[in-house]
Amino acid sequence: MLEGVDLECVRGERTLFQGLDFTLERGALLRVAGANGSGKTSLLRIACGLTPPAHGEVRWEGKSIRALKEDYSKRIVYIGHANALKDDLTARENLLISSALAGLEETAEQVCDALERFGVGGCAMLPARVLSQGQRRRVALARLAFSAAFPLWVLDEPFTALDAAAVADLQALLAAQLARGGSVMLTTHQEVEIAAANVRRLDLL
Repeated sequence: MLEGVDLECVRGERTLFQGLDFTLERGALLRVAGANGSGKTSLLRIACGLTPPAHGEVRWEGKSIRALKEDYSKRIVYIGHANALKDDLTARENLLISSALAGLEETAEQVCDALERFGVGGCAMLPARVLSQGQRRRVALARLAFSAAFPLWVLDEPFTALDAAAVADLQALLAAQLARGGSVMLTTHQEVEIAAANVRRLDLL
């Protein structure tokens, strides 16, 4: 489904990784691990097509994502370190806009239900700028509650700043994504169990 071939990533004068290969099948979870600065976030951005590799290519169903362009971007959900929330918009408005940009037609009620699921239903009408880091993270992750149609989820440290209840909700969403044949690529410093028949680990040195 997703394949990285002979990937190289250079930042400044430093090579973070080179000759890197990976595959991610349908229904599989790929956990990218490594020390800070090893290139985990860079690899996720390369896998999403947001950053070009210095060498090599990423393929989706056997085709280069550079050739697929928007056809590929429409198939993935990416949640990075930055929560991508507009400070002056409410939590509900942020989710409605991200839903529309993804080509979805979620109603305000559905968006509020997603926020409620992640324990931030009471923040729906608050501007994002007044939310705590944990609340902002949960608002961003609430997108996953209506992202079942996307076959690939790419998540950078999704469990950061979550309480136990939000961790359990995220685990359930990830397990459901994998059970229906979707795929997940993520980084996390936390040892979190995710129900999956196919789990792989990619260690960056």
